[in-house]
Amino acid sequence: MGLTSDKTLLLSVLFALLLFVGTVWLWPRLARTGWRAVSGRVGLLLATQLALFVSVGLTANQAFGFYASWADLFGRETDQGVVVDHAAGGAPAGPLRVLDTRGVDSGGGGRPQFGGQIQKVAVNGRTTHIATPAYVYLPPEYFDPQYRTRTFPAAVVLTGYPGTAEALVDKLHYPRTARQLARDGRMQPMILVMLRPTVAPPRDTECVDIPGGPQAESFFAKDLPDAVTAHYRVGRKAGSWGIVGDSTGGYCALKLAMHHPEVYAAGAGLSAYYKAPSDPTTGDLFHGNTTLRNEADLHWFLKNRSAPATSLLVTSSRVGESNFKATQKFIELAKATGTTRISSIILESGGHNFNTWRREIPPTLEWISGRLSDR
Repeated sequence: MGLTSDKTLLLSVLFALLLFVGTVWLWPRLARTGWRAVSGRVGLLLATQLALFVSVGLTANQAFGFYASWADLFGRETDQGVVVDHAAGGAPAGPLRVLDTRGVDSGGGGRPQFGGQIQKVAVNGRTTHIATPAYVYLPPEYFDPQYRTRTFPAAVVLTGYPGTAEALVDKLHYPRTARQLARDGRMQPMILVMLRPTVAPPRDTECVDIPGGPQAESFFAKDLPDAVTAHYRVGRKAGSWGIVGDSTGGYCALKLAMHHPEVYAAGAGLSAYYKAPSDPTTGDLFHGNTTLRNEADLHWFLKNRSAPATSLLVTSSRVGESNFKATQKFIELAKATGTTRISSIILESGGHNFNTWRREIPPTLEWISGRLSDR
């Protein structure tokens, strides 16, 4: 049974409940002073606590999509890591392969011209040799014969770390929200390319070109747009591409839009931070390269580099978000450039969680749609 399976969660809850009932039932028999009775009480308490901990952990993972599988949880994920993928016969695989398709919901009988379509794909970086899975949302208009020659704007959507791409579809509801907003006339039809920034799992690369390591920034700045453009009807100019993310993905989205305005015309960071952390999940990202370290600090970048001609959106909450003061500082620095266009969503209260981001996603999609063209 999978880590995110409902059966796994149900069995863990039932096991915890049985242990609790068993503890209550057996406690009078273990109320003695001998070593066996003491060991029995300790064992029952530890087993019950562990079962409760597992149940709570599985529930949290179901709600927030931290890990997709047992291998992902224990850092043993090998599928779609930093590899060079080859097709049968030894010829290099294409930059993007469709693995599976499904409708956005049951409406329209699953026909994509009514509800749009979500495609699970494998992306293979031609220059970085990074391969990673993603989900691509195609709006209903993409399948309409009237639009068969039209190109569409695209937005890359990134999770936090560790995150799962599935959470962007099933928990944060990006495709469903985009379809409804377009249907209501609040945004233009857009293609969404949804994936996690962890392109070298389990390492958190923070979308950095690591010296001697994964070239994550180059993957998102070049390989990913090239692969998507080669496979779908997406506009090729910078004005056709935007990028959105939450938490780590928000930091990546802002950084990529700032470092590569020729690629991304707009970037939105939901609950983003502004400087790459250094911890056991990241390892040594910069290998002593001071320039690389400084340019990964977005406050430093705005103060010391030419202001990028791009549009940025940041979000935070006055109560519940630890990035509020850093976000205010970022807004002031961006305003002072006179070139970088800055917008914000500041909630009165909201934590660093899916519930907060679900509140921010509709206006964020409207905002980014208004800054992209389909050519």
